[in-house]
Amino acid sequence: MSKFNITREEDGTRGRYIIQLDEVEAELTYSIASPTMRIADHTGVPEALRGTGAGLALVTRLVEDARAEGFKIVPLCPFVNAQRRKHPDWADAFNV
Repeated sequence: MSKFNITREEDGTRGRYIIQLDEVEAELTYSIASPTMRIADHTGVPEALRGTGAGLALVTRLVEDARAEGFKIVPLCPFVNAQRRKHPDWADAFNV
């Protein structure tokens, strides 16, 4: 369970997860390649949220949704890929 309130938006073939705190926003963006594949392409965490676990919370939510909805993640984003390597228990959610 994340300490952050994470929302998800999708529009056509693009999507993103968002953490909004006061006036700052962290996000993880992805492309919907197919019904069974999402390409995580960018994670952006502003300076005000660095070190809070916001980036990890966004990736964790993506992994949870991948498992629940049956899609695989292609970790194009360097941060997502680094978190994938740190969490071998997430291997089932990734397509690498």
